[in-house]
Amino acid sequence: MRVPQKPPDHMEMWQAMFAKPDRLTTVFATVSAQTPQDKYLHWDKLRHLKPPDDLSREEWWFALKVHRQSQRKKTPLTDVHGAPFYYGLADPIPETLHYVDQGAAGAIAMPDPITNPDTKDRYLVGSLIEEAITSSQLEGAATTRPVAKEMIRTGRAPRDHSERMILNNFRTMQRIGKLRHERLSKELILELHRLVTKETLDEPSAEGRFREPGEEVVVDDNYGQVFHKPPPAEELPDRMSALCDFANGEREREFMHPVVRSILLHFWLAYDHPFIDGNGRTARALFYWSMLHRGYWLCEFISISEIIRKAPVKYGRAFLYTETDENDLTYFLVYHLDVIRRAVDGLHKYVARKTEELQALESELRGITVLNHRQRALISHALRHPQQRYTIESHRLSHNVAYQTARTDLLDLAERGLLESGKVGREWHFRPVDNLDTLLGEMV
Repeated sequence: MRVPQKPPDHMEMWQAMFAKPDRLTTVFATVSAQTPQDKYLHWDKLRHLKPPDDLSREEWWFALKVHRQSQRKKTPLTDVHGAPFYYGLADPIPETLHYVDQGAAGAIAMPDPITNPDTKDRYLVGSLIEEAITSSQLEGAATTRPVAKEMIRTGRAPRDHSERMILNNFRTMQRIGKLRHERLSKELILELHRLVTKETLDEPSAEGRFREPGEEVVVDDNYGQVFHKPPPAEELPDRMSALCDFANGEREREFMHPVVRSILLHFWLAYDHPFIDGNGRTARALFYWSMLHRGYWLCEFISISEIIRKAPVKYGRAFLYTETDENDLTYFLVYHLDVIRRAVDGLHKYVARKTEELQALESELRGITVLNHRQRALISHALRHPQQRYTIESHRLSHNVAYQTARTDLLDLAERGLLESGKVGREWHFRPVDNLDTLLGEMV
């Protein structure tokens, strides 16, 4: 990834344009009608496009910048030189915020698998695993999805550094779900960092603590090109206090949309880079905490890292666009909102597809002639209630059959591997196996 070309100096352009007032009027009149729609372009992109009419690219950029600055909002985040960061609500930000409000918060309509207490944990755990794997892969973890999923679902100990990173991320995401009602504090940030970095740092003492004077870091690539130099460690106590105040909405007079606040928290922690390592994972964890804290409950079921991993250069470029264009956070907002929108979209489509598959499987159950109608009814119920426990007596009562008939039904299902059996006291209990849908698909 290369550093984008820095835009022309804005003050110098102002001075040049004021020397030609007639030209200034022409520039503004032309650009107001020909601003690129739904694209918040950085100079690095704009300089390759054909400008409107007879304008130069520099004049085009100048007019766009004046328009953006007239609408920008100041944030409490400052750069290493003390200059504030700003953001604007340019298109398509308002539309995407509305989409996220409708699709990830409040009393939204979701298919039964997400709202059904018996099945939602399956989707929740699946999404937490996905986020744990992809967030770790963004930071260099190297392992296959099947191996990582097997480790988490079986509870075995991690075998190497990559698996430890993934398990840490998974446990962090679980913990965030329980911390969603807590106010943000330095202690909570340190807890998140401790969780994501446990037994993965070259310096174990750096787990759960901020950088100290002398422990300066940079963001660079494998070739030594430096992309970002964070604030010095001496400033971190005050900067982290300010971050917590911002996260909790303290001492603010102007409303900020909660999703915007969550995204800016992600940027803020990544910009300050308060830890020796694990900053990216902690920043994304902080974003999830903020979204859940603000009532966007569906975010517990999505993976932003899965989207980011598909095009990691865009993720890094969103940071660089902001830093190279006078601390304009709008670039990062536009990028991150698109990631959220795609993640929410993906979840809705995934759940809809799994719901259709379940309905189709239930229909095909009628064709499994090796099972009688009572067994098919129980398996159909089990597909929708995977946590259900069945007993011989409950099955007998449901179908008004003899005890021996009910017993034969359940034992046969257990022998076929569709149910697991075990005794609770003197009574046999049966429960659906975890891969019931897969086994049935092989029987159809």
